[in-house]
Amino acid sequence: MPKPTMPKPLSSIADGDEFDVVVLGAGGAGMSTALFAAIDAAIDAGPGARVLLVESTAQVGGTTAWSAATTWIPGTHLAPQVNPDDTLERAATFLDAAVGDRSPRAVREALLAHGGEAVAKIEKHSQVKYRIRPFHPDYLSELEGSTLCGRALEPLPFDGRLLGADFDLVRPPMPEFMVLGGMMVDRDDIPHLLGWHKSWKSFRYATRTILRHLRDRLTRERGTRLLMGNALVGRLLLSLRERGVTLLTETHAVALHRGGGNSGNNSRPVTEITLRQGETQRRLRVKGGVVLASGGFNRHPQRRAERLPGIPPEWCPGAPGHTGQAHDLAEAIGAAYGKTGLSDCFWAPVSLRKRRDGSTAAFPHFVFDRAKPHMVTVDSEGERFLNESTSYHLFGLAMQAAHQRRPSIPAYLITDAQGMHKYGLGMVRPRGMGLPEALGDGYVTSASSLAELASKLGLPAEKLQATVARLNAYAVEGTDPEFGRGTTAYQRANGDATWPGRNPSLGPIEKAPFYALRLYPGDIGAATGFATDAQARALDAAGRVIEGLYAVGNDMHSAMGGVYPAPGITIGPGLVFASLAAASAVQRARGAVGTAVHQRLAA
Repeated sequence: MPKPTMPKPLSSIADGDEFDVVVLGAGGAGMSTALFAAIDAAIDAGPGARVLLVESTAQVGGTTAWSAATTWIPGTHLAPQVNPDDTLERAATFLDAAVGDRSPRAVREALLAHGGEAVAKIEKHSQVKYRIRPFHPDYLSELEGSTLCGRALEPLPFDGRLLGADFDLVRPPMPEFMVLGGMMVDRDDIPHLLGWHKSWKSFRYATRTILRHLRDRLTRERGTRLLMGNALVGRLLLSLRERGVTLLTETHAVALHRGGGNSGNNSRPVTEITLRQGETQRRLRVKGGVVLASGGFNRHPQRRAERLPGIPPEWCPGAPGHTGQAHDLAEAIGAAYGKTGLSDCFWAPVSLRKRRDGSTAAFPHFVFDRAKPHMVTVDSEGERFLNESTSYHLFGLAMQAAHQRRPSIPAYLITDAQGMHKYGLGMVRPRGMGLPEALGDGYVTSASSLAELASKLGLPAEKLQATVARLNAYAVEGTDPEFGRGTTAYQRANGDATWPGRNPSLGPIEKAPFYALRLYPGDIGAATGFATDAQARALDAAGRVIEGLYAVGNDMHSAMGGVYPAPGITIGPGLVFASLAAASAVQRARGAVGTAVHQRLAA
């Protein structure tokens, strides 16, 4: 396999060389920032901006590459296709109700004001393309201003063969999310692959998809039909290559330097950065600014211990690059974390399993099992303690809150033969595909009765049986008086629309054998990051702008204030504030510093 063609060695850049914009981190937000900077320079018909994208790992994409890449941005040109009645005013009402004073209003207003513009620009001037689903509800669908569709975009599938040798730069999905030794599947594929024998259309679809994958495997380690996060990263990478952006991989920032060498003087902008790749070190000049997009603090040992006590890093299903190293450098020159928020992180329940290579897979339980009929989640006493159909973020928070009262970590996700066949359980797919291996290594526990299952799990048998009996009665009535499961549009969407019962999230657990696995709260991304203004410019502890320093993605304090009101509320703001940071930095590089820049951005 030929070596990738895009990354350069740091040794090819001279000490003291100058770039207009330097972006630290090649996840979704960082790649978008670098791309917007290159696009803006071309649109302005001025000299092309020199943009440097620095990634600490060997591959690009970060956690975005592992995600569905849903992108929540109200008011785009795509929205009228499915929801012509939605407005930015309704979106603002929704965010006010969901987020309140947990984030600066000015930041949320910038997100709404510039979102449509950012999507239109990147679609017009790059390979990044989106589509919109006819049904994709806001998670807090009970709040005023919420919608069932029109705000959540997803990237179009991408042919990875267009990248040539650079295909190997794209971080592969988690192995547990692929089938047939490296084939990606999405929500459109699953009905056809499972129902290949039910219709000629599904047979053709499944045959075409699998044959494409088998051809790929003749020359590559995985399939080149990229979907979801991998599709977005592939499209960004191709666009960056076409725009001539310089990429460094396996490169770390060592220091940020402010003009004049006085790091304590806030009036002095960031003018230089020191990078290291192996034994090579370079100090480079920066005209427009350095953009922090390193993915958040999650794997920084000290910050994790302080902000996520009792949550081991093995429970984090995020990509390995977010070490928080760049955060140390930013704090050293005065940048400060935001102080408001519901939670320091966004959460999802995860199940853990040792892989053959000895690493631990943290599998996030987003929508495929826990909220479906024939499922229940219990604590160490065999009793329910939450609404299983709520969002994964609220589920993770509820686990931690309940654990303060009595042990709820791990919690136990339990199903019966019906649930296992229809929906699978965690890494076990529908129809029990992979079940023998999961039973063999202890990932899944099975028993012929609930009493036996309770004994194997160490739960009180009578309490577990009583819990299931109550749930079965709720399934008949279609209501859950304990926790309100399946009461909102979003919660019902997490259920099974084909289930004939009264509530798409409630079905009886009654047919042996019975199965269970353990759930843990996993941090899927940082919500606490560096405080910024509405143009993503970093602020110090006194709220003053640090000129030439920006923060986007999970390095930026969440515009949602640690609330998870809708799908794609990390990647969406990541894209919008990437566009704002890039516009400001490019203008700074051209000498247009000051009020005029920000008047232009706000126009």
